[in-house]
Amino acid sequence: MAKYQRFEDIINHQMMIPKQLLLQYRRLGMDEHELVVLLQIHRFYLEGNPFPTPEQLAEYLSFSSQDCSKVLRKLMQKQFVTIEQKHSEQLVINESYSLEPLWEKLFAERTNSYSDDKKQTENLFPLFEQEFGRPLSPFEIENINIWLDQEEQAPALIKAALREAVLMGKLNFKYIDRILREWKRKGIQTVDQARQHGKQFRQGQVKNASSSKPKPKRDVSLYYNWLEEDL
Repeated sequence: MAKYQRFEDIINHQMMIPKQLLLQYRRLGMDEHELVVLLQIHRFYLEGNPFPTPEQLAEYLSFSSQDCSKVLRKLMQKQFVTIEQKHSEQLVINESYSLEPLWEKLFAERTNSYSDDKKQTENLFPLFEQEFGRPLSPFEIENINIWLDQEEQAPALIKAALREAVLMGKLNFKYIDRILREWKRKGIQTVDQARQHGKQFRQGQVKNASSSKPKPKRDVSLYYNWLEEDL
């Protein structure tokens, strides 16, 4: 019973933290000192203290209250935190920190990113049909859905892999799948990285073929009107 009570106490002392904050704080231009101050502000708020002083925050940090004040100023300059003033019934002004600007930045960007991905996904199937010159089979549609859902490949990277398959003259799903798996193995996550990798690969192919019998150059000018555009 004592052991169960111990676990129950642990559960009751948990604090909910948005997963997106831990995943995206660096992309928002935040460092670890700023992140931990934000988390402490959030904790104080949940415990009923919406306006902790730098000294109170510093009690739970590895840096001084002076450094904590500097971090707070940076957070306000970057518009992650604001100070709100409210009048009580006794006309006393109560101040509190608000993390609303942070949540708006964090989840607005996530929503925009989701909308962009959704738009690119909708354009993905017509693009494949356009370049294959025929409707996709149910198996091929399922293959693309596997890349998107199970393997969590970004639509832009799938388009980039399709582009590479065309440039290499190997327009088939197995080859595109090999490209995506190779990029994932090498940690390629952006279109720019994929383009650079594809460029290096093709240059290597040209060097390897330089000593063999020359082959007619493949004209890819008719493929894609989006090759030079952002994917």
